[in-house]
Amino acid sequence: MAGVVGAVLLGVGLPELDDRLVHRLPEVLTHFLFRGGPDAGRGVLAAVAGSLITVTSLTFSLTVVTLQLASSQHSPRVLRTFSQDRVVHVTLAALLGTFVYALTVMRTVRTDFDGQEPFVPQLSVTVAYLFTLASVIALVVFLAHLARKIRVESMLRDVHAETNRTLRRELVAADAPSAIVEADPADAAVTVCAGSSGFLIAVDEEALFAAVVEADAVVRLHRRPGDSLVAGTPIAVAWPAGDRPLDDAVVERLRARVQRGVQTGFERTATQDVAYGLRQIVDIALRALSPGVNDPTTAVHAIGHAAALLCCAADRPSGPRVLRDEAGRPRVLLDRPDLSSLLRLAVAQPSRYGAQEPEVTARLLMLLREVAWSSRDPRHHRAVLDHLALVLHHLGGQDLPPGEAERLEGLARLVHDAVDHRWPVPSGVPCR
Repeated sequence: MAGVVGAVLLGVGLPELDDRLVHRLPEVLTHFLFRGGPDAGRGVLAAVAGSLITVTSLTFSLTVVTLQLASSQHSPRVLRTFSQDRVVHVTLAALLGTFVYALTVMRTVRTDFDGQEPFVPQLSVTVAYLFTLASVIALVVFLAHLARKIRVESMLRDVHAETNRTLRRELVAADAPSAIVEADPADAAVTVCAGSSGFLIAVDEEALFAAVVEADAVVRLHRRPGDSLVAGTPIAVAWPAGDRPLDDAVVERLRARVQRGVQTGFERTATQDVAYGLRQIVDIALRALSPGVNDPTTAVHAIGHAAALLCCAADRPSGPRVLRDEAGRPRVLLDRPDLSSLLRLAVAQPSRYGAQEPEVTARLLMLLREVAWSSRDPRHHRAVLDHLALVLHHLGGQDLPPGEAERLEGLARLVHDAVDHRWPVPSGVPCR
């Protein structure tokens, strides 16, 4: 839309400037301008407009086919990476803008019909020619970009990069469990319900903090970004910060402001949702493991990306995020996904559907080994061992060749070594 509006403005303003300026330009510059008559000028502009609208239709068709292929072959949740692709945006803007510019300039070309003075905007027609060259270059770049973008490796890379940014932004310092003030539901706590249905997209921390400070209360939001909310169901609990209970007017105002501070929508986004990127990566792995696709190599690659993200999460603080007032008192408590829930997302379904493929199971065991090595937190180690038991449970019902079974059993033992922070190298010397 910006390209179309800019093209209209340029197509109206440039011929006016052309009429006043072109006769004053030095000959060395006018030598490169369009020199044809009115019919030739209209012919050039008509050719530009006609060809570009055809190319634009082709570009739209290729984009739609790419979206359909990505949705059916990999996951419908990766379509967001295409809709946010700036190369697609710029290419379509260039093509549509050049088309609209040519049409807008064409209306200013005059012949000597009915005694009017002929006029050919030489500078404007030349600019149309340059825009056409730029559009051709943009089309070539777009086709090359599309060929790269449709590759599953590129999709995994883009999702990985976006999720890594979200993870580093959202998983910041957390308070110790002993510092978290719990509410007594049987006493002074009140429930806050969702104002609308949909996925929890983002939480306005500043708005929530201002609301609870004004009400002299404490709020714990026990739903996380990415959770599905239903209007009228509880999403938070609030209680007074002091000894005085919250009166009804304060409670109603607090509920309304908390509801406004929780943004919902019918599509998950990576704005604050740490688990959304893992969900996309796991979806690609599951689709690759389906009988219709049967591509375990892609599943192994996807699990590798999940392992890198989980290792990053294991090295970050976990636990609720607490917003405190100037006196250091907790005011807003925000739940965040812990490593156990992220591990379950990354391991549970691939281990179930990939149990028949030893390479997939081997990569899952390596994932657990890498996560155990990346963290010194005993809670993380317990989560790793729990999911190791889950992988071995799914593996137990499979009839594997003796060599594969022994290899996987060896990898399972290496997970226990990593929990004890030992990483045996091929020579047998432990790495500490």
